[in-house]
Amino acid sequence: MEPFLRKRLTFLSFFWDKIWPAGAPDDSMPRFPDAGTDAEPEPPAAEPRSPPARAQLFRALYDFTARCAAELSVRRGDRLYALKEDGHYIFARRLSGPPSAGLVPVAYVAKATPETLSDQPWYFSGISRTEAQQLLLSPANAPGAFLVRPSESSHGDYSLSVRAQAKVRHYRISTAADGGLYLQKGRLFSSLEELLTYYKANWKLIQNPLLQPCVPQQPPRQDEWERPHSEFTLRRRLGEGYFGEVWEGVWRGSVPVAVKVIRSADMKLADLAKEIQTLKSLRHERLIRLHAVCSTGEPVYIVTELMRKGNLQAFLGSPEGQALSPPLLLSCARQVAEGMSYLEERRIVHRDLAARNVLVGDDLACKVADFGLARLLKDDIYSPSSGSKIPVKWTAPEAANYRIFSQKSDVWSFGVLLYEVFSYGQCPYEGMSNHETLQQIMRGYRLPRPAACPAEVYLLMLECWQDSPEERPAFAVLQEKLGAICSCLHPALM
Repeated sequence: MEPFLRKRLTFLSFFWDKIWPAGAPDDSMPRFPDAGTDAEPEPPAAEPRSPPARAQLFRALYDFTARCAAELSVRRGDRLYALKEDGHYIFARRLSGPPSAGLVPVAYVAKATPETLSDQPWYFSGISRTEAQQLLLSPANAPGAFLVRPSESSHGDYSLSVRAQAKVRHYRISTAADGGLYLQKGRLFSSLEELLTYYKANWKLIQNPLLQPCVPQQPPRQDEWERPHSEFTLRRRLGEGYFGEVWEGVWRGSVPVAVKVIRSADMKLADLAKEIQTLKSLRHERLIRLHAVCSTGEPVYIVTELMRKGNLQAFLGSPEGQALSPPLLLSCARQVAEGMSYLEERRIVHRDLAARNVLVGDDLACKVADFGLARLLKDDIYSPSSGSKIPVKWTAPEAANYRIFSQKSDVWSFGVLLYEVFSYGQCPYEGMSNHETLQQIMRGYRLPRPAACPAEVYLLMLECWQDSPEERPAFAVLQEKLGAICSCLHPALM
């Protein structure tokens, strides 16, 4: 009624002002803007939010579940005593619930004030006017959502921000000389809670109902594997391959790891996130275990368990590898087949299976690595037209000539890996160029049987090198046959 009369009968404005006093500025009374306008902006904050300080009291803003023994699980509202800052984490002791300490991401906590104000669902400390508007206009909040925050322009005062349809109204809550709080002079309250209770019941005085506290915006869900680069120290370069450099490193100063440093110039980084999701979903004792990734910023790190004896190709050429008996060589091959059988079940194509991409542990445990990463190499690098870049000597003819990769092209590569194992790391088709190798294969040439290779294993190699992909055995069959040969040669290895 008031806006209608004021607009239609403007000559009675003096009379209307007597009945409905116009809103005063923020520092005295709440501003009552017209429907088409917003309140006057408050000046921006003078200083940004400061990082957590030592021995600081914090409050958990969101639930957080620990993902390792070093982290601390907290629930929203838990009070924490921060002992120190550790990169993107605080090391804190929980004051509520069972006593315990650990790392909590800083995105999940906020500084707590000594009074209980910080525990109120409508109180948001340390946010700006702009941030308040973004929160209240988010899909999680409806008209009538409100919050109280410290005033940016008047130290010791507060601001009440209320969503009104597609706009947000801001009202100054001032502090009187005796410590009372007021929106309008003459209406003093002893606490913010008492003030809000009054205006919830008498919302017409500020022309906006206060229906429900603002719903806080959840931070982006922290990926189980995503870690900052700062957590890793690179110590010794182990080698270089199609996918970048491999380093021996340390995670958080204590956990030994292998770090693959991806060259962004060589990789299709747009597909990296999808491929990393695939890596995270794979769990098998014959696959290299993923510890973490650093995919935000460059370079990209893929962090895995560290296998002390390095890759299988280099290990076979070492004095220790040269001393392996045929049954132990067969055990290595069988472990690779087991890992590839797991990938086969999940329809994952490796594309670059070779002894250089199998890693060896202290107990002669062999694990397949780099599965699927060949998909991320740029086409002009990993293609037949680029000459030596494509591993032609390990690649099935249909993949080398027409880029038709499948589980059966991986089986062809496994046959070449068997040759590497029983020739103690010798390069296949030695003395031939890639072009000559492809020509000879298309004419029917196959690698000869290495001296240490049992006849039964060489027959499996030839099966892997069938011209027709459909005639090549599945990895599950190869694993079974290798197991049977292994049990005959050396039952103790099974």
